[in-house]
Order: sequence, then C-alpha cells, then structure tokens
Amino acid sequence: MRTVAYDLHLHSCLSPCGDMDMTPCNIAGMAHLSELDIVALTDHNAVDNCPAFFAACEEYGIVPIAGMELTTAEDIHLLCIFETLKSALAFGETVKGHRMKIKNRVEIFGEQPILNERDEKIGDDPYFLPAATDLDLGTAVELVKEFDGVCWPAHIDRDANGLLAVLGAFPPEPGFRIAELRDAENAHLAEGRTVVVCSDAHRLWEIGEAHGTMTLDTDETAPDAVRHALFKKLREGTL
Repeated sequence: MRTVAYDLHLHSCLSPCGDMDMTPCNIAGMAHLSELDIVALTDHNAVDNCPAFFAACEEYGIVPIAGMELTTAEDIHLLCIFETLKSALAFGETVKGHRMKIKNRVEIFGEQPILNERDEKIGDDPYFLPAATDLDLGTAVELVKEFDGVCWPAHIDRDANGLLAVLGAFPPEPGFRIAELRDAENAHLAEGRTVVVCSDAHRLWEIGEAHGTMTLDTDETAPDAVRHALFKKLREGTL
C-alpha cells in the first residue's frame, strides 16, 4: 500500500479560460514541483491535449490521467476520467457529436490550441468549448460508463456550474457516490458521499493549491498499475 497525492481536475490552454502558460509540459513540471503523484487533465468538453500531457508526465515520473470536464445540457460540470488514454480519446470523439457548433471568438474568449509533446501548436478547436452539450446528466453518466470511465459532479461548493447550485440538491439518479470540492471544509455539502478535493486549476500557480491524498492497494509505481489501483477505489467509492 502507498499514499499518493492527487489532483484530478486541471485545465490546459485548450480550455479558453485557461492561461496560455498551461501547456502540457508546464503542467507536468508544476505538478512535479507541487509533489503530486497523480494528475488528471480535464479540459472543457475536449481531450485533445491529453496525449501530449501523457508524454510530459512521463518525463517527471507523474502518473497521468486523461479526462474531461463535461458540461451537461443542464449546464452542470461533470468531471469524467478514464483508466486508459485510448478510452478517453474515444469518449472525446463521441462527445464532439454532442457539442454545440458555436464558433469560438478568439478575440473575446481566447485561443483553444492543441499541442504536441513539445508544447508546439498542431491545431485549434474551432468551436467554443465551454458551451453546454446536448447530453443531460443521466445520459452523460451512462455514456462515461460505456467507455469504462468514472465521473462525479465537479466543484459542488461553487455556484458556477455546480450541481447543487443548478439543481438545489443531489438527484436520486444517477446516484453519485463521489463529489468534488475545492475546499475540504465544505465536506458537509457532499451529504456523506466520498469527497475528492481538487484545484480546478486554470493557472500554473493554482496547481497544488487544493489537492487530496489517498492510500492505494498497491506498492507498484508503474503508471498502468497505479491507474488500475486508483480506478478500483473510485469505482468502489472508497477513497
């Protein structure tokens, strides 16, 4: 068994609300300086910078997780993560078909660059990423499960796009067992659910400001083994 420090909610520069300094290499480097062991990249409605992020984390010995902060039709942010990069990329391709095709106005919202493992720009997402998808909460959860992922409502202790702010309470379905907080002192809002504490970092200096720790049932350090142990606990809701 080993105890690890994690942050499962970070944005790269692909999210238009993220600083341009939030490149895959810079995120991995700052996560290393912050002594994090497991870090997830979760851009708004997209996973395109996850391959570069995986390569960058390898340089620093950090276990990378591929994910997405999906905006449901109700305008709720749902944090979705996947055990394999392949599954995350397939999920991302499916979500593209549920996004609103609103052209991103770079002069207002900023760029949405896709980068390679050297932080070189290789493309742009042309559509405004934070816009709500047409996936309602229940459908979104089922779609995540189809790709063998795990999800929970993001930053329930915030008004903007938080499940409690939008719905007023946890709905009986889909029966979330995990909820995310920015501040661990707000644990009462989770109503007995397992809590994950994450930074939702959009700027480099925010990485490490809020994170949690957990004990994994493995002594292995290989990324695949660590991810498997992490997802076992997440699926059980027993962090």
